[in-house]
Order: sequence, then C-alpha cells, then structure tokens
Amino acid sequence: MNNPDSLMFFDRKHLSEEALITFYQALLVPRKIEEKMLVLLRQGKISKWFSGWGQEAISTAAVMAMESDEFLLPMHRNLGVFTGRGIPLDRLFAQFQGKSNGYTKGRDRSFHFGSLEHHIVGMISHLGPQMALADGIALSHKLKKENKATLVFTGDGASSEGDFHEALNIAAVWQLPVIFLIENNGYGLSTPSHEQFRCEQFIDKGPGYGMEAVKVDGNNILALYHCLNEIANDIRENPRPFIVEACTYRMRGHEEASGTKYVPKDYFEEGAKKDPIKNFEKFLITEGILDEKLKKSINQEIQDKIDKGLDKAFSSSAPKANSIDELADVYAPHAAQVAQATSSKKSEKRLVDAIHDSLELSMQRQPELILMGQDIATYGGVFKVTDGFLEKFGPERVRNTPLCESAIIGTALGLSIAGYKSVVEMQFADFVSCGFNQIVNNLAKLHYRWGQHADVVIRLPTGAGVGAGPFHSQSNEAWFFHTPGLKIIYPSSPYQAKGLLAAAIEDPNPCLFFEHKGLYRSISEEIPDDYYHLAIGKAHLVREGEQLSIITYGAGVHWAKEALQETGIDADILDLCTLLPWDKKAVAETVRKTNKVIILHEDCLTGGIGAEIAAWISEHCFELLDAPVMREASLDTPVPFAASLEENFLPQDRFRKKLKQLLEY
Repeated sequence: MNNPDSLMFFDRKHLSEEALITFYQALLVPRKIEEKMLVLLRQGKISKWFSGWGQEAISTAAVMAMESDEFLLPMHRNLGVFTGRGIPLDRLFAQFQGKSNGYTKGRDRSFHFGSLEHHIVGMISHLGPQMALADGIALSHKLKKENKATLVFTGDGASSEGDFHEALNIAAVWQLPVIFLIENNGYGLSTPSHEQFRCEQFIDKGPGYGMEAVKVDGNNILALYHCLNEIANDIRENPRPFIVEACTYRMRGHEEASGTKYVPKDYFEEGAKKDPIKNFEKFLITEGILDEKLKKSINQEIQDKIDKGLDKAFSSSAPKANSIDELADVYAPHAAQVAQATSSKKSEKRLVDAIHDSLELSMQRQPELILMGQDIATYGGVFKVTDGFLEKFGPERVRNTPLCESAIIGTALGLSIAGYKSVVEMQFADFVSCGFNQIVNNLAKLHYRWGQHADVVIRLPTGAGVGAGPFHSQSNEAWFFHTPGLKIIYPSSPYQAKGLLAAAIEDPNPCLFFEHKGLYRSISEEIPDDYYHLAIGKAHLVREGEQLSIITYGAGVHWAKEALQETGIDADILDLCTLLPWDKKAVAETVRKTNKVIILHEDCLTGGIGAEIAAWISEHCFELLDAPVMREASLDTPVPFAASLEENFLPQDRFRKKLKQLLEY
C-alpha cells in the first residue's frame, strides 16, 4: 500500500523488506553528509560545495542497479555514488578538505577523483569528457566478451557540449553497453533548460542516435532502480547504449556561492513536495517496514559514522609541499626495459614503412593494443600506415572511427583505465585541436591527480612542405609542450621512428608521436627487421663538429645536414628526438663543446620550443657561450598554400644565413 498523501507511487516488485531498508539507509547517507558539509562550509572548513540535495535517489538507484564491479562515472551531484560504493568516509572527507590522505593528496577537490578499487571514475570540471571514457570502458567489456554494463552521469546543461554528441554517437555506432543517465533538473547553473536546448525532453534524442531512450521520475528511487536494473540486465546480454532521462529538482544553488535567486519559487515548492527521502520514508512507514524506533536507530548509526569519519579526517595532516614528490607524480612510473633486435637482419625502410612495422610488431606482441582512427581499417589510413592491418588483426582491434577526435581520445583513455593500450591516429596533426581538452586536461593530469595512468599514444602526421595549406600543414607540437604529464616524441629517421613508437606504446604515460608527412616517403635507411625500442627522453648526436652546435628535430635535422654540406661549416647536429621531457644533459654537452648554438625548428618562431631551450641555455650555460643563442624557425604566419609562399614561410634559407652569422660572431 502506498501513502495516499504521497505524490509518488512506489512499486517494490520483488524487493524484500531488508532490501528496502538498505535503499533507505543508502538514501540517507549523502543527505546527512551534506547537512554536515553545509555547516563546515559556513565555518570555512571546506572551500566549496556542490549540492545534490533532492537528487539523492538518482545516485542511490544507480549504485543499487549496477553490479559492484561495473564502472560508474559520476559528476558533482552524485555523492551517493561514492558513499554507496563504500568509499571510506574519513578519506572522502579528507578529499573535501584537501588533506594528504584524500584520493588526490590535496591536488584536486570534491569529486574530481577516481578509485579503481570501487570502480568509480570521477569527473573533471570540463563537463562532458567523462562520457567518452565510459565508451572506452564499455568497449573493453565488449572486447573481453564480458557481460558487463557501464553507467555514466551527465546533466541537462552538459548535454550542450560537443562531447555529449560524440560519446553518444560512438556508443551507438559501436553498440556499446553504456547507460547515459541524464540528470535533468532544469538548470545549467543559472541557465534554464529552454535556453539550453529546443527539444521538449531528452528521450527525443534517442531515435536520432539510433538508440533506445526512457524517461523516469528521478525522485522515485524504486521507479529509477527498476528501470536501470532492467536495462543493465538487458544490455549485459545484448550490448547497446541507452539514454535514461531522470527528471529531478536541484534544491540548492549550482554551488553554494551562486545562490538560488534566479530560480522561481514554485520550482522549490514542487521539489520540496517530491523530496526523494521524505516520500520514500512515508512509503516505508505506511507499509509497516519502518517505524520511529528503527528510523531513529538508522539516523543515529549514520550520524555516528559521519562524526567518526570527520574526526579522523580533521586529525589527518595537511599536505606538505615537496617539489620532488610533486614532480615525481606527474608521470606514471615506468622502468623501460632495453629491447634490442634479436637478429642482425635489416631492410631498407622509408619512414612510413618503419612506423607500419613498429605498429605491426607491437600489435603482435601486445594483444591488449587497440588501434583507432578515421579511415584506418579498410582504407589503411590516408597515408597508408595501417594498410593490411584489418586483415591481420580484425575489426575489433583495428577500428574505424566517426569524425569525433575528442570522443576517440576519451574512449582510448577509458580503454586504458580498463587495462588496454591504444594508439589513436589523427588524420592530420591539425585536427588534434578537436581533441585538445581530452589531451591536456584528462590524459595529461590523470596520474598526478589520482594515480591513474593513461596508456594512450596519439599519432600525428605533421609538417609543411607538401602544399597542403593552413589546415593540413601545421607544426603544433608547441601547443602541448607546456603541459606537464605528456610525452612528446618527434623522430627524424626511420630507425628512430620504429624504435621510439614501440617505446611509446610500452610506456603507460600519454605520448604524442609526431610524424613529418614530408619525410614519410622521402627518406629511407637500413633498419632492423625485428622489434626493438629506443629510450624516450634521449637526444641523438647525428653529426659531430667543432665550430658550432645545431639543436633541432624532425625535418630540421635534414635541413641542418643540407646547410652544412652547402656551407662547409663543421658543426654538431643534436637531434632532440623527444621534446618532452627533453634531454638537457645532451644540450649542455654540445654547448660546452662548441660554445656557439643555434636552434632550428619548423614551427613558428614565437613561443616555439626553441624559445624554452634558448632560455634554458642562457640561464644554465651562459659562461660557456661565445655568442648569443640564436634561433631560426618558420614565419609567424599560418602555413600558406602556394609553393612560393610556403617556401618563404619555411626557415631553410634564413637558417643558412643565420648559420654564417653565428659562425662569424
């Protein structure tokens, strides 16, 4: 029997009285924690709070509906996910306070963390990217043929992000077992739904993506639980994505500082009447399952646990700043093992062939390696790097993707969290801008924030000189050079390309692998046929000389060789090979040897990598210098299309003149 005064009808179906009490307890925990957090916020003991008041039923139902080893990807109103999955309260409270024993060691706040032990992957502030991570985790289950589902939360406001569309599209195309749970509370911060989208309801989006969609009362814990449980059971056996729209009310501000003045009074009146805890409590009392004595006992037990957790969190230490420790956690530890070719057999290989070989051998050695990118399967990629791979490794491991760079990088990160490795091919390096957020804010920061590695390599065909114009010719390595947590690799030869790509794939850190497309078929050399890898972070002295040092990478190595041959100058050519982290020791050694240095790169001059190296030399090697540190690079313009303009844009002619200037200084 339901309480006739209740606005909700609760259908318990097969649920026992014990189960219903468990639901009630799980609902209460986040509410009572929030009551305490609001007090602590006013006392200045936590810095910020995102309220889930009135939305507790959504998180609780999701935890109850999913199996304990299935991943949940929550947002900032899903405290019930963390408490429902058994996150220790003292560590959770320490996380809120920025303490050293929080999940991010004080490096991030609130719910911006994950715990593989609890199968939770937290959000970042850029709303939307976590949905693609759910795709990757779900893909891992499908690849392993596991009957598992993944559930990811998003809000009605975040649905305006491009990541929302990309993630849903990927899930639909690949038929991934993901539940996209949209918490529709009618507001994105202060912006009401009618200013966010024109559709009446989110389930209207389902047919457009080719997926099923259902709408449910997000304040009715049993209705939502039964809905999610049925869908999860279904998609475990018959993998496919679902949209679930949970309609609810946000009873406090977006976060406490923003207030609620912009929200109409009747919104809160409706929300108060549909409070998920009060209504469920009335139902349990009416059914004779809950009485005042039991209610008081449950409340006291929860309060005691909260108080105990807070006492422990308050007594824990604040993080002590130690630069060595901070820098050590930027990258996931990786003791690279030396891998040398096992035979002396060699073949003449072009750069494109060497990359092909490295990928093929890595795919053979590492069955957990997945390749993804636009047109890489049947077509073999626009530069034919993956030609023939579909036949050798099959469509599950060599995956054509829609045009959605952000979602594919996010999917690769989700695969990494689930134990896979990924190599993502950008059709052109220029297009990586569409996935920029995933790279610099998700991949790069993940290990530093909560200790999770990001085992992803992104291949980037780069560079000018082929008449491809401003959107297919950019050298954009400097975009990422400023971002701690990334590794940037840029080979100049087939030998380097094969060995460094293999090393990047073995490395658990996110690696950007730049491949100069002008060099793909214009250079070749004899290299080992067998698998081998080279050390990331080590420069290579290509040529030795006495008069000056040229520090460069990529096509710059070949321009430097040509210039020396033409001018007769006797110089060191130091090929950086890895741009982040770059080899400071090798740079210092060549400066010490010749006392004159010029840095050459194809990227534009202003803000290029050469500027950082020049500044470092000036600071650390000043007493060794007999001349100013010089730089040469491409013009500070977009890359032009016409051959004469492109030739003028590139630095070869200016570099030869500056070489002579440096020699004569």
